[in-house]
Amino acid sequence: MIIGLVTAVAASACYGTGSVLQALGARRSARQEAAESTGTATTEHGGPSLASTAKAAVTWEFILGTVLDFVGFMLGALAARLLPLFLSQTIISANLVITAVLSIKLLGLRLKRLEWVSIGVLCGALVLLAAAAGPEGGHHAPMAFHWWLLGVTVVLIAGGSLLVRRLGRSGAIVAGLLSGLGFGALGIGVRILDGVQPFDLAQLVGDPALYAILIGGLGGMYLHTVALQIGSVNAATAALVVGETVVPGAVGVLWLGDSSRAGLGWLAVTGFVLAVVSAVGVAYFGQSETEAHGNRPKVPEPVN
Repeated sequence: MIIGLVTAVAASACYGTGSVLQALGARRSARQEAAESTGTATTEHGGPSLASTAKAAVTWEFILGTVLDFVGFMLGALAARLLPLFLSQTIISANLVITAVLSIKLLGLRLKRLEWVSIGVLCGALVLLAAAAGPEGGHHAPMAFHWWLLGVTVVLIAGGSLLVRRLGRSGAIVAGLLSGLGFGALGIGVRILDGVQPFDLAQLVGDPALYAILIGGLGGMYLHTVALQIGSVNAATAALVVGETVVPGAVGVLWLGDSSRAGLGWLAVTGFVLAVVSAVGVAYFGQSETEAHGNRPKVPEPVN
């Protein structure tokens, strides 16, 4: 349990720092495109083009943030094997706190009072969850569950990418939520992945959950990048938190045998609900922070 808690907290720190660095890279790339006036930065709906997203992904800030994301992924994968999913995913989602604090220093944002209140509630919720969490459930799920996970992940990432491109600049929260669902699928896949203990390469490669992990992780990173390009870093990250927390937590309890300590189920439910509500609060109250303080980079209008 202790090792799982430490790795989950470390993963949260990596993810939170990585998000702010990626936001820095995305905004610098957008400013450069605006200065060049290439007319290729946006789609017809006002969202970032694939070329614009690719350029954002090769800035040094974004690359460093991505490296931290990969480190966070490894630590989070270990935490998902050692802790109940509702606990590991919620601790990892506390990267929202780190993102919010670093965004003040590095992005020049000023958080509203209600955002700070929401962040404080999230921290309290994590304490409740840690106190109530019992041992993690099993790592086995029927093969049909593995295939369902892969199919749902493909639909979420592919359909979500098309939806976000259609929504354009108004799709930041949706992109953040869908990226969170992708990372949630990753967490579930890591938990049920066959061929890990004991290691069996053939079984590992043949497990659909492995491909759900890859698609959910890569697709989640792409959608998160889009969300950072067009919206508030705190709002996008908060929406991601909801997606990567609610579904894996419910799956862990309903199908994988995760549970709380005897007599503390009510405390676990309370902490989980407060964590989700507080994350939604940060997303809602922070969604206009960049407009309010003039930090959103201007992107050129597409040429017809």
